[in-house]
Amino acid sequence: MKVEGFVGSLRNAETIEGLFEIIERDGAPIVELSGVRFLIVVEGDFEGVKFWTEINGEKANTALGDAMLNSASFPFKCKKPYTGGNAIFVKMEDVETGEFLVAYKSERIVRAFHIRDGAVEKIDGARYEELIPQMPEFKVKSFSEEQMDMMGAFFG
Repeated sequence: MKVEGFVGSLRNAETIEGLFEIIERDGAPIVELSGVRFLIVVEGDFEGVKFWTEINGEKANTALGDAMLNSASFPFKCKKPYTGGNAIFVKMEDVETGEFLVAYKSERIVRAFHIRDGAVEKIDGARYEELIPQMPEFKVKSFSEEQMDMMGAFFG
């Protein structure tokens, strides 16, 4: 599957639960697209109800930090009005942590996964909460100082 096909499939969601089902059916939290493995992060709003991704109990944008700048982000819209968000693709080769948790969440829904050495195990919300304190610090390669300097020069 290609990135465009994955993002396009998200348009078929009619509920947050449906969105999470599509994401999981397509292989998330780790999906191989065009021969590259990606950690999939989604965040957005579904008819006024927020949804987001957590990594080890932290919202993904906090857990990823400045590595978010090095990730690909694609906006998507769903079938219903006022629904959509962003799908963020983080290259697994940039993830430096061998074990971590991923949860796709909204106010009432939790779809949780335990990733260890690239293998994915689906877990329930209680197990997710239980494992959070046991997880090592989540680390992703971020920009080097040289890259940051070049970006600063580029953006002024």
